Amino acid sequence: MGAGLVGSVLAAGLARRGHKVEVYEKRPDIRKAGNMGGRSINLALSERGWKALRLIGAEDRIRAEAIPMYGRMIHDEKGKLTFQPYGVGDQAIYSVSRGGLNARLIDHAEKLGVDFHFENACLSLDLREGIIALEETQLSTETVTFGADGAFSRIRQGMMRLDRFDYSQQYLRHAYKELSIPPDEQGGWQIEKNALHIWPRHSFMLIALPNADGSFTCTLFAPFEGENSFEKLGTEEEVTRWFQRFFPDAIALMPSLLEDFFANPTSSLHTVRCQPWNYDKVALIGDAAHAVVPFYGQGMNAGFEDVTVLDELMEAHRGGWPELLHHYAASRKPNADAIADLAIKNFIEMRDRVADARFLYRKKLERMLHEKYPEDYIPVYTLVTFTHTPYAEAQRMGRLQDRFFEDRIESLFRSAAITDALLERLVKEWRQYVRKEA
Repeated sequence: MGAGLVGSVLAAGLARRGHKVEVYEKRPDIRKAGNMGGRSINLALSERGWKALRLIGAEDRIRAEAIPMYGRMIHDEKGKLTFQPYGVGDQAIYSVSRGGLNARLIDHAEKLGVDFHFENACLSLDLREGIIALEETQLSTETVTFGADGAFSRIRQGMMRLDRFDYSQQYLRHAYKELSIPPDEQGGWQIEKNALHIWPRHSFMLIALPNADGSFTCTLFAPFEGENSFEKLGTEEEVTRWFQRFFPDAIALMPSLLEDFFANPTSSLHTVRCQPWNYDKVALIGDAAHAVVPFYGQGMNAGFEDVTVLDELMEAHRGGWPELLHHYAASRKPNADAIADLAIKNFIEMRDRVADARFLYRKKLERMLHEKYPEDYIPVYTLVTFTHTPYAEAQRMGRLQDRFFEDRIESLFRSAAITDALLERLVKEWRQYVRKEA
């Protein structure tokens, strides 16, 4: 159920294993209806996502259209730029259009024999009767069924009627709105192409990710209510004055700002947690099981990793579907909870701390430690973005790193320049700290 990003990748992965796969989707075919803008946050593909695309044989096609972003480009209120690398060497995350990627994945799955049924919504799931009601037909839950139908999943709603099903959704007080920066007159990029641009302003921020046509998809994050909130931006004059004050270098690049601002919706951000993810031959996957806020760029990547973990279990498992799905859910649930927490933590970092001198010093120190001692010290961002370390383990290491630097950062910040001797001393202290905590 669901022909979105995760549903399409899952369908392709199952088809490659020889299964007959049918996908039911409530929306029209995105390839015919066109990409509906206004509610999209551009996606950042990282290693976990690429692994799933390699699994289904779609990596090369998507890489040809993705744009590498090697770090954050921070814009202060005067337009001064500061670049913060994401990793070392050529490590990058990749900007892709949500609609474009979804269309490519549906094409790919169809070539593998998957049948898609658009404009055929799931109306309800009755696990006691074993029936999935669709707009045009009914299905039996004796057929293995995956709910890949998003954060407001109808499959999950059906599972919630079972005894002892835990569910929560947590909304941020912030909302988001899609805006845009068009290409320049030559069809190129008006600002640095290979970076994720951030205008951090403490309680709110603007970000911009590059597109292949020279444009940038921008997203404004701000509170629903209160100071510097969407409720204070009700007229064209208020929007213009606010952007001139806080984003002077951005507004100069946004000729359609007012049109975009009032045409596009103000959308909410929330986290979904639930368990169990499976019941007999029915299971949840992607946002249906674990929707997260977008601030670690891992929502899609986490959903794609669900697919690769499921595929690895299918390779190794010799039992029936109910047992396999139980193992899948048990494996993924702790990691889904971890990335949900990390995403909220990273929101605070992006919004409040990326312009803080001590924070920047620590990031530089961590990057240099990793470059000099790559096996001994791996920053949590690197663990999440450039490795396949389970999210729960990355979260654990991040907490250790926070505690390690908490008592050191002030004296280190006041000390002399970062030297090889300082790095050697720190890595020795880190090794001892990890052994002690273990």
